[in-house]
Amino acid sequence: MQQLGGIVVKLDRGFPLVRCDDGSLVRCEHAASLEKNAQVRAVIGDSVRVNLPDGHDKGVIEDIDERRTCFVRRDPAERTAHQVLAANFDLVVVAEPLVGLNYGRLERELVLAHQTGARVAVVLTKADLASDEEEALAVRDKVQGLAGRDVEVRVISVDDEASIEAVRALIGDGEVAVLIGKSGVGKSSLVNVLVGSMVQDVGTVREFDGKGRHTTVDRTMVTLPGNRFIVDMPGVRGLGMWEADEGLGAAFADVDELAGRCRFRDCRHLDEPGCAVREAVEAGELAQERLDSYRELAAEIESVRARREEARQMRGEKASDRKKRFGKRR
Repeated sequence: MQQLGGIVVKLDRGFPLVRCDDGSLVRCEHAASLEKNAQVRAVIGDSVRVNLPDGHDKGVIEDIDERRTCFVRRDPAERTAHQVLAANFDLVVVAEPLVGLNYGRLERELVLAHQTGARVAVVLTKADLASDEEEALAVRDKVQGLAGRDVEVRVISVDDEASIEAVRALIGDGEVAVLIGKSGVGKSSLVNVLVGSMVQDVGTVREFDGKGRHTTVDRTMVTLPGNRFIVDMPGVRGLGMWEADEGLGAAFADVDELAGRCRFRDCRHLDEPGCAVREAVEAGELAQERLDSYRELAAEIESVRARREEARQMRGEKASDRKKRFGKRR
């Protein structure tokens, strides 16, 4: 029996496709020891150890290496469980349409993106639909202000090679990017223009200008020119918070910085005396909508934490049992 190391490059119907160290592609199943532990299953980007049993039509994933980064959300089917969507990437690219952008969803995406520990960028698609350049610049500036100066924001147009190259340049040599965004924002078309050929189906017409259909149904690692890689993920409707305290602080750095000046360390920014956050809102230095979003996401994170703790106690687990293989933070 042969054993090889490899990287999961595609996840389809529960059977990972692994690119092994010898260059071969092997469809795999999980070993029985991993099947018994639903918390540890191979996802796109995982570094794995694969056995190739003689006479077996699939490889067997025996072990999954520690993850350096991973994208985690609350499992839509289970309030007290998590779901890992991708691992071992260097950059999270949040794709949102320039026209009709949902800022509340963008804030949520930024929290989860920052929580991974990877770099974060925002790409505004469908710039062709903007009424004029002034509208496009106004949206870009608003997104930049919301995302913060450490997040690269790019506006891309299918007819503008310079804008396409600017997005390619976000991914360094040998790096892996994860592309997230809901169905219909143009992720598949973005991957196609980055590659320079049709590698992802987008329907009968261009998804990029709002006239195509989202057709990506599995997670695939696509090779880009210059030894770069991007994971095109299916449109994710549910983006439930999980362990996202660090991500919340990074995505709402303005609120977090103000909170450090509050009189009380456990200030909820409601009616407590000496609340620097409320004072900033009253002075017009912080938008009320921004604070409302922060409160909503913080309350969701705390609610999930409380439910998980209750479930853990009901199962009779120790606190240390919660430390599953999420991977180390950089």
